[in-house]
Amino acid sequence: MNNKVSEIIFKPYPPIDLGADDINPAIRLFGRRFFSDQTVLEFLVEFLLVVYSPKKIMDTESFNSFFPDRVVLQNWNQNKSLSYNPPARLNLKLFSFIGASKLETRHESHKKHYEDILDKLRNRIRIYSASLGEKDDILRTLENLFLGFQGAGYDRTWCTQSFIPISAKVLAREIIWEQTKAKRNSVKDWSEALEYFSHSQHLFLARGGELLYLQLCNALRQSSGGIDSLSRRLGISLNDIEADPAKLYDALGNAFNTIMAHCPPALDKIALLIDQIDGETVQRTDGETDNERFTPCGWCPEDSWMEGYLFAVEFLRVCQAEIDPIERIEMLKLCCAFQVLRSLCAQSARVVLWSKERLSNGNGLKFIWAISSPSGEDNIVKQVSQRNLKAIQQLIYNAIRIPEIKGNVDKYYRKTSAQSLYKEADTRYGDRFFLSLSKKIGFVVPKKGPGARFVLSDHIIRYLVLALMRPGERCTLDTFKDLMFAHYGLAIDGKYIQRVCAWSDYPSLSESETGNDDWLVQKLRASGFLIHLSDACSLVQNPFGNQRG
Repeated sequence: MNNKVSEIIFKPYPPIDLGADDINPAIRLFGRRFFSDQTVLEFLVEFLLVVYSPKKIMDTESFNSFFPDRVVLQNWNQNKSLSYNPPARLNLKLFSFIGASKLETRHESHKKHYEDILDKLRNRIRIYSASLGEKDDILRTLENLFLGFQGAGYDRTWCTQSFIPISAKVLAREIIWEQTKAKRNSVKDWSEALEYFSHSQHLFLARGGELLYLQLCNALRQSSGGIDSLSRRLGISLNDIEADPAKLYDALGNAFNTIMAHCPPALDKIALLIDQIDGETVQRTDGETDNERFTPCGWCPEDSWMEGYLFAVEFLRVCQAEIDPIERIEMLKLCCAFQVLRSLCAQSARVVLWSKERLSNGNGLKFIWAISSPSGEDNIVKQVSQRNLKAIQQLIYNAIRIPEIKGNVDKYYRKTSAQSLYKEADTRYGDRFFLSLSKKIGFVVPKKGPGARFVLSDHIIRYLVLALMRPGERCTLDTFKDLMFAHYGLAIDGKYIQRVCAWSDYPSLSESETGNDDWLVQKLRASGFLIHLSDACSLVQNPFGNQRG
């Protein structure tokens, strides 16, 4: 097979040539890449890694700003890919996670280096009061402190685990220990072992965060006129900053400056001390002059700028909310996860050969998700939601099999190989990935067994209030439901359930069969998001700010 794929079906952004890695039909449609093995937290971790790491475009000088200049975004040169250089944090990971890793993954050289790190830290500790305990007590406390920020990869080798992104000083690239090679070559000490850590495999930080970052770049290069047209098409209201891509570009930069500022400076200093306690490790894994350390980003579909712009607005609103820093991380995890789900549906709806009448019943991005009550008491709406979920999966399944994609796959693969490729696309990138990610965040229940349907948990409702409303803003309950539909195609009762029926090719229901929003009202009230004015009017409020909308 050729290393270069010349037929470009969908324009990539940045405008780079597609290669052999892009032949998978789901990657050809959705970009490189959303992948089932990446955890929800790791979508956010990888996204923030790109944001906070030094970056460069091909052979140009690296830059430390959060985004390339807008002029570059708007005039990106052909075949100039974006790369970034995230730190490995190998000493910090070893110190924090080796005690919680599987015994069989602890190579003798790793254990020896761990002891070396402890010895070097002991020499740096000064105890001025007996009440502080012994040096080993302090080391155990620090180890437990950083282990408490373990975020993903509990069942993996210590070096493949990720921290909760409480600070830019704990963000670390994916490092894979090549155990088989090390054993074959009889590696004994840490200096030798450093040659057997791979930083380029993308097994768990699998490029999903990179794709989300590129969607933001793609969105922020748009014109104000294009955003005005988008907001009218979707039926959403944006303030002066949100409606202007240049101002939104600056606002996101300010948000990135502040969301990590809540971490105590002392914790940052301790993390840096531990990570830099062994200079050889830092030099050989994080050498800034080593171009090989720069990781090339993939690409996103150029047409994805619309959902990318919504993602930018929602991410900004969550960052601006006056909430606990750990809760903000949880909300940003959901923001990334819902953007992945929305991207799969929006891009599929652009290409699938369904009737215009059917697709017109979706939101402005042409899809719709039918929400049933968490209890499932309303059997009719519950069945509509189940059928709608199957229709969503069928949409994604059909989209990666359009003639332009299928013909390209058939050109490069024999029939049996093409079937295997599609099986992988469905499971790891396509409709079954959509289902598994939805279940991971509690958006689809049950996790196992038949009857899967869409629901909104308390956690998701909290996120929707933060993402769809600016801090301090209020709106009527009906307006809030309109916003849920505009941003995410969420359909709750009444007119929207009727649209679900048409979109999912399901018989229409009578008004009495389309359910009600009583369960949503109860959840909003219990969470403190609902202000009851009268029997005919209730206001939904985002209380996490001083502004008033």
